[in-house]
Amino acid sequence: MTRVAAIDCGTNSIRLLVADADPATGELVDLDRRMTIVRLGQGVDRTGRLAPEALERTFAACREYAAVIEEFGAERLRFVATSASRDAENRDAFVQGVLDILGVEPEVITGDQEAEFSFTGATRELHADGDYLVVDIGGGSTEFVVGSRQVRAARSVDVGCVRMTERHHLSDPATPEQIAAIRADVEAALDLAERTVPLREPRTLVGLAGSVTTVAAIALDLDAYDSAAIHHSRISHDEVKRVTERLLASTHEERTAIPVLHPGRIDVIAAGALVLLAVMERTGALEVVVSEHDILDGIAWSIA
Repeated sequence: MTRVAAIDCGTNSIRLLVADADPATGELVDLDRRMTIVRLGQGVDRTGRLAPEALERTFAACREYAAVIEEFGAERLRFVATSASRDAENRDAFVQGVLDILGVEPEVITGDQEAEFSFTGATRELHADGDYLVVDIGGGSTEFVVGSRQVRAARSVDVGCVRMTERHHLSDPATPEQIAAIRADVEAALDLAERTVPLREPRTLVGLAGSVTTVAAIALDLDAYDSAAIHHSRISHDEVKRVTERLLASTHEERTAIPVLHPGRIDVIAAGALVLLAVMERTGALEVVVSEHDILDGIAWSIA
């Protein structure tokens, strides 16, 4: 066993996994898995820069994670940063802040690398026939990956729950014009992805990240967020459509009252659900297999 720590810093959240990994058996045993909403990508689509308050929220989470990593005595640490920090003009301030706190530089990975980590984390436990289509809906981008045991094709596109919410000033409830504008952006992104990724070929659609797991939790009518109940659940297209329409038609107060909805996702979940629905309609998927294991697990395996 090798004790590893993996950090995934995205547009909306930063997450930590400390685990014991055994490459010989393919076993990854969680010791600590946590997530903090920091909204690092606040305003990046508009300004091209990371906001000072967003950086400070992120650094505060890094200080908390540093204490956890030290407590468990992880031998290796890898910090991966994705869409927001990839796009920002002032990403040097982000890199230096992380280095000062954690002693490692964040790796601002490409969309293709992000896709490969997501695929590894999501499919290592699955045993379906044929190829998977893994869809990782993040805050700033969405990754599409097709493969069986290995990645065959991948593409990252710039549609995510935070980016779509901010770009189209999504209101409470959403207007038909806003919904149509987001759908147009997502359809254009799907056209782009389909140039290199055969989205309609795989028989198994696997959905990752907070937008997908939250939609699943709502569809399952859980009283509280339960990772065990959500992991490998199968949510039908009709259920995804029902939840998406409910979220788009709801007010901020109505979404706040949903027990499984994390406070940091209240403003962006409707856009994330709409991305998932559009993907299912484009691919013809009758259901999505929901995975709680994703890019974070892939990062852990990469250093094990």
